[in-house]
Amino acid sequence: MEASEQGRSARKRKAILDAATQAFMAKGYSGTSMDDIAKQAAVSKQTVYKHFADKEKLFAEIVLATTDRVDAMVDMVADIPADAETLEENLTRLAHQFLAALTQPQVLQLRRLIIANADTFPELGATWYEQGFERVLATLAATFQRLADYGLLHIADAHLAANHFAGLLLWIPVNKAMFHGSPQHSQNDLDTYATAGAQAFLAAYRP
Repeated sequence: MEASEQGRSARKRKAILDAATQAFMAKGYSGTSMDDIAKQAAVSKQTVYKHFADKEKLFAEIVLATTDRVDAMVDMVADIPADAETLEENLTRLAHQFLAALTQPQVLQLRRLIIANADTFPELGATWYEQGFERVLATLAATFQRLADYGLLHIADAHLAANHFAGLLLWIPVNKAMFHGSPQHSQNDLDTYATAGAQAFLAAYRP
């Protein structure tokens, strides 16, 4: 009986999180009420408050839960072989994977949502950045330093190089999405950004 009750509670919690995510994405933080979330989750408002003390705590849990999703990207970034003959091919492949992961519509929506509420929740935004994107950059910097140690790259500041690599890839599609409110790129656009970005990076950093 107790296990069954725990199962129902877990399902309701997930339904609340899913409903809140959809509501925040569609209406923003200030435009979403706990009533909206309860209705979309098909539970009572009392049930929502049983799981989450207030809207701020619910929002924070949704935002910070997404930082776990970067684990796969961290592994991907770390897995670049130190092979001079395939360096351009490997970095180009990484660029394609990097763009595919970070330009997904829900990722871009979440980014806009966090930026829009950065003044209200500055610590939440900072934590999301540090536990998410900054982890990827740190791994990328370590990878570039390893490649530099093998003589494949010439790098004075590995963390700056990681930011250059990310910026070459993300500047166009992410900025367009932020200002337009939705992705503006095609798959062909992403392919072009990935290939050109990897080439520009190697032009700057290959010995």
